[in-house]
Amino acid sequence: MSEPRLSFVPPLAPSAGAPSSSGRRARGPFPAALSSAWAAVRRWRPELSTEALLLGIGLYFTLACNIPFWRALLASRGGEGGAVFYVLATGVALTALNVLLLAPLLNRWTTKPLLGALILVAAVSSYYAGHYGVYFDPSMLRNVLRTDVAEARELLTPGFFLQVAALALPPLFVLQRARLRRRPLKRALAIRAAAVVLALIVAAGALGSVFKDFSAQMRNHKELRYLITPAAPLWSLARVLNRDAQAANLPRQPIGADARLGASWAAAKKPALFVIVVGETARAANWGLNRASGQSPARDTTPELARREVINFPDVTSCGTNTEVSVPCMFSLQGRRHYDEDAIGSSESLLDTLRHAGLRVVWNDNQSGCKGVCAGVESMRPDPAALPALCDGERCLDEALLESSRSLLRDADGNLVLVLHQLGNHGPAYFRRYPDAFRRFTPTCDDEDLSKCSREQVANSYDNALLYTDHVLARSIDMLQELAPRYDAALLYVSDHGESLGENGLYLHGLPYSIAPAEQTQVPMVMWISSGFAARTRLDPACLRTQADKPAAHDNLFHTVLGLLDVRTAVRDDALDLTAACRS
Repeated sequence: MSEPRLSFVPPLAPSAGAPSSSGRRARGPFPAALSSAWAAVRRWRPELSTEALLLGIGLYFTLACNIPFWRALLASRGGEGGAVFYVLATGVALTALNVLLLAPLLNRWTTKPLLGALILVAAVSSYYAGHYGVYFDPSMLRNVLRTDVAEARELLTPGFFLQVAALALPPLFVLQRARLRRRPLKRALAIRAAAVVLALIVAAGALGSVFKDFSAQMRNHKELRYLITPAAPLWSLARVLNRDAQAANLPRQPIGADARLGASWAAAKKPALFVIVVGETARAANWGLNRASGQSPARDTTPELARREVINFPDVTSCGTNTEVSVPCMFSLQGRRHYDEDAIGSSESLLDTLRHAGLRVVWNDNQSGCKGVCAGVESMRPDPAALPALCDGERCLDEALLESSRSLLRDADGNLVLVLHQLGNHGPAYFRRYPDAFRRFTPTCDDEDLSKCSREQVANSYDNALLYTDHVLARSIDMLQELAPRYDAALLYVSDHGESLGENGLYLHGLPYSIAPAEQTQVPMVMWISSGFAARTRLDPACLRTQADKPAAHDNLFHTVLGLLDVRTAVRDDALDLTAACRS
């Protein structure tokens, strides 16, 4: 008699829509599929060697995060043949170099944290390079490090987070799920050494195959190296931190310690009030006053200044393309003609020379600081709580500079040099730089993400901000005229650098100076001189108007201010004083 067989009979599946034994309706196939997929994802834990993981991340950097570099490389190469092989060889070399540089730093404890951090750096760098045309050279990294919270927040748009997430989350997920293969120490060291040697051979072979073209392109377009991510931002960051550490241990070199007031001061009947307004991101191409000199800004952005007796300088070149470079440079003795970042950072500025001469100097800042220029000088900022009509709790409109200076001017006794550092046209949130009354050019771009706006909208918002700067300068002149019974007054306005508004696909500023377009290096400059100030310095304003059309630069600021204030010192160069030919 055969043994009975045991069989398993599965329960009948409930028909669609039939209630289950628990009283709930059965779920459809879609949630079940999602649940199954999620379970599969949770079970997916690939075991990878550190070398394989590094190679994969290196390819990710080359292919996904360096698109701005590839575009610039091909654009600068022009229509030369062999582009496919050239790009392939360069890509292989970049990937091998990533492996070569990172392999010595990775071990069981550092692999995931280090690669995760580099993925985020590469994704963020790729966004800004592709979105705004940013090159991550040392000056840009220094600018990034010195940016305040309010300025940084304007760049953190929803588009930024979406693109960075799309670029960074997939490799971060792989990195998180991967299990690193463990090997005996000797075997691990041998394999790592072999990987380094192989990467070195591959990199040398790939570059060697295109070396003639590649070396010529890197020599003629040095700026391309600052688009390679994550290498460029990390290298520039290391260089900035190293230089800052060295500069911190060096005493500032005195400039103009022999300064003294000239003979004109003895005959003066009133104290002098000299105001220097440091503009922000105003470009000459949109400066309305330049139309009188034959240039053709699209519209009149300076109607109020046109009604004041100002002297306009239409051809002025900046020291740099970002605030971190331009502001220290424009107040330095070296200037652009003898530019030396270390020397400028470790030397006193124009403001110190004025103090050596016995003048009181005050810096009033509505920006992210004076970049070291006002070290040792009296400093102040508009108080948002005291000026609620002009401030939003975090940022203040530039008229706050005037209102916060009123008490200083009212109570000041003696000669005063007042520096007003504007927020000006700082982007990308141009629409936040002016009150509603100055929203005259429409439609405007009312979003920090410029990619959501047309070029016309961006330009309209930018020009509205220029209109407001025109108003602030006009009000400054009116305020100085009100103080005529007390002071012989003068004002000099010059912007620190310009701005790109979509020309050639570029936005904002900060390109390496060697490739920066005129929109980023040509800036407006205006001078206003009261009759009392002109008389005490024997300056002929009519003569100065005829001289103003000649080319000028930030390099002239140091010596022009010393000339106007009749400060005598061995470092003063009358050849760089824009007013020297018009003073008797």
